[in-house]
Amino acid sequence: MSLMIVGSMAFDALETPFGKVDRIIGGSATYAAWAASNFTSPIKQVSIVGGDFPQEELDALRKRGVDMAGVDIIKDGKSFFWSGKYHMDMNTRDTLVTELNVLADFNPNLPASYQDCEFLMLGNLAPAVQINVIKQIAIRPKLIIMDTMNFWMEAALDELKKAISMVDVLMINDSEARQLSDEFSLVKAANKILKMGPKFLIIKKGEHGALLFHGKQVFYAPALPLEEVFDPTGAGDTFAGGFIGHIAKTKDISFENMKTGIIVGSAMASFCVEKFGPNRLKELTQDDIDARIDEFVELVNFDISIIS
Repeated sequence: MSLMIVGSMAFDALETPFGKVDRIIGGSATYAAWAASNFTSPIKQVSIVGGDFPQEELDALRKRGVDMAGVDIIKDGKSFFWSGKYHMDMNTRDTLVTELNVLADFNPNLPASYQDCEFLMLGNLAPAVQINVIKQIAIRPKLIIMDTMNFWMEAALDELKKAISMVDVLMINDSEARQLSDEFSLVKAANKILKMGPKFLIIKKGEHGALLFHGKQVFYAPALPLEEVFDPTGAGDTFAGGFIGHIAKTKDISFENMKTGIIVGSAMASFCVEKFGPNRLKELTQDDIDARIDEFVELVNFDISIIS
């Protein structure tokens, strides 16, 4: 039994107030796999790249227990490319270039060896692709988690709602939750979105943490205050990878364990922002991760005495 991750593997060109890179490895599935591989193996990757995607990057993930049988390599094609520039607050950015390239024709055909997946993470892709993947799996995974974005709410809302109805956990940011629900209050937004089908909703709030909703239950995890936020690209995908990696490791899909998953995901995301691309994730040790998770536990636990 295993975890399957579906998403993009790509190149990014990034500019932040603290530096600039012209071409670096990126993509939702790349970040998620690097994060999740700290907690579970094997991971079955589903993506598409061009012949320009470095073999050493694929090999590095293989060494982490990531199966690449589901990654299509189009030798004469170019990989997905995105370029963006972040503002000083690091929460807003301008998209400068988007080149879909081989991703424009991405229509995954799952290998037979991928049919045993117990956990499925659907990265931010066209809802039609997400639906297609779910339909290809003969035995429904124990948990399906899905990420999406505002673009699909504008370009493919009906398909997006169908995809949402087929998953267990939806993961979006606060502005997307408001757009999808047409509600400003995140509590009202969550109630509306949960009625669309998912059992759990995770609302990412960037530097302000994350919220987990399930029925009437709500859990809030703050973000760790960091001295350095170098590049926020991929932080949400890293969060998702850490979250689903923990769930796959423990095989526990209870609300209580998902609360722990939120902390694990937040810890992994806090590493991601410390360097450009997935570079910080590649050098992490288990001691690094344990220490960072302990910092989060300290942040959310407190003792008080009431003087009457």
